[in-house]
Amino acid sequence: MRTLRNLTPGLALVLALAACGGGAGEEPADPSPGGQGSWRVESLTTGGRTLHAPAAARLDLAEDEAKGNYGCNGFTAKVVPEGGAALTVTPGMSTTMACENQAFEIEFAKLFRGRLTLDRGPDRLTLKTADGSTLAMTSEPAAPDAPLTVTEWTVESLISGESVSSVPAAAADRARFTLAADGTASGSLGCNRFSSKATVDGATVVFGPLTTTRMACQGPQGEVERTLTGLLGSGPLTWKVQGGRLTLTAPDGAGLGAKAGSAAE
Repeated sequence: MRTLRNLTPGLALVLALAACGGGAGEEPADPSPGGQGSWRVESLTTGGRTLHAPAAARLDLAEDEAKGNYGCNGFTAKVVPEGGAALTVTPGMSTTMACENQAFEIEFAKLFRGRLTLDRGPDRLTLKTADGSTLAMTSEPAAPDAPLTVTEWTVESLISGESVSSVPAAAADRARFTLAADGTASGSLGCNRFSSKATVDGATVVFGPLTTTRMACQGPQGEVERTLTGLLGSGPLTWKVQGGRLTLTAPDGAGLGAKAGSAAE
């Protein structure tokens, strides 16, 4: 048997890599098995309601640990993966600042513990609890904030203090409004159409008296309409846009959440 004694260092390295590489045609291993990676949290769904994440909410998953941000407070956790199908999370340390999006932070912390199954896509990861609650995430960068004016906003949720409820299915996508650049507002309250003046002053907006059509509205559409009529007529509302989401909040904690549609002409 002959031995190769005079290989150059470069050739020896090539042969060593070839020996370790396996047979021809083998697919490379997944560079990020399971849910490992850096994820931007988009929303969570629990108890029949969906909460949209603050811009800072994120999760960084490593092989045996996780760290992230609930939206304001940071956290760590121990992670035990089960292949690429599930993982078990044991919460570690977290900060305890009082934060604006407290409701989301509380639910995120409740959800991200125990055994979670994984649904992995090319740019997405969804974690699911045993009771069906989900945490939806993406690796894509956050969308730029939509402009408050000239955007058509579709009401998705109604807010009452720390409680957020989705618009009933029978009234979904019916309540829409646009704040025009000329200081007017118009749209639908869920049943009747309306128009009014809208004065934006810094972080607040004030709607003037609403002029509406006169259809009699019953059921979920009527309930949503009455809630929105009261909210828009309640005085100064604090507005906040994050990506394609708008929140309008009254001083008493009542409010609405809306998603951006197309720009109005």
